[in-house]
Amino acid sequence: MILDTKKGSMSKGQKKIAEYITYHYDKAAFMTAAKLGNTVGVSESTVVRFATELGFNGYPEMQRALKESTSNRLTAVQRMDVMNDHLSGEDVVSRVLNFDIEQIRKTLEEIDRDEFERTVDELSQAKSIYVIGARSAAVLARFIVFYFNIMIDNCKIIHTTSTSEMFEQILNIGEGDIMIGVSFPRYSKQTVKAFRYAHENGAKVIAITDSKSSPLAPYADHLLLAHSDMASFADSIVAPMSLINALISAVGMKKQQYVAKNLEHLEKIWDTYEVFEKSDDQDYM
Repeated sequence: MILDTKKGSMSKGQKKIAEYITYHYDKAAFMTAAKLGNTVGVSESTVVRFATELGFNGYPEMQRALKESTSNRLTAVQRMDVMNDHLSGEDVVSRVLNFDIEQIRKTLEEIDRDEFERTVDELSQAKSIYVIGARSAAVLARFIVFYFNIMIDNCKIIHTTSTSEMFEQILNIGEGDIMIGVSFPRYSKQTVKAFRYAHENGAKVIAITDSKSSPLAPYADHLLLAHSDMASFADSIVAPMSLINALISAVGMKKQQYVAKNLEHLEKIWDTYEVFEKSDDQDYM
């Protein structure tokens, strides 16, 4: 580890920081420089100098690297502890909602626009799309499929109840097909396995994840990154959902005539079969 190799040249205060990070990485990754300094009994400037001594441009870069290296190691109990540290004595509604707003802001600032456009071009020309997301990411996968079914003739969700069932559903994936995978810490092994299989069989692979160091990244032809730092033990999927919304909208604009025709047809079906509740205008008189 980098901390071990640098310890010999560290000051007494810096060694305190290193020791705390080593044994309390789950908490340190989510602390500001000021809070980390206060916790170990050193100044905020000492924490900042510690980060630069390790080769980072500053504390935010070190914290980001620490989050990336620890996020998939945190147990549910550790996540609960982090939540208690973050939210204890706080206005929970304001803290969590503002946290999610920040995740969207950071995602917007850092998104690779060229990669996004290349992904949209691939999807708008796709004939067959497989979408996979396990655990909490399953919600995002289903959202993608719900709207892509209006825009693309053959879009299917991959169920991840068991590994054998998953592979049975993607058995014939190959050239000309696209797989979209959604996974955030703690990353799903099933999604990674499906990505590897799709990649090795010549399909285009699109990853929606949080980092270039994500286990999905090595198999991805296109990588779309969204922040998903946690404010509680529950996963924050607001920024990923917003990015997916943008992706759906952009593909819809590329296929505008086709989508409009399908929606017009659907409106007639919904009306004929009374899919939606209709309000009587007289109720509002």
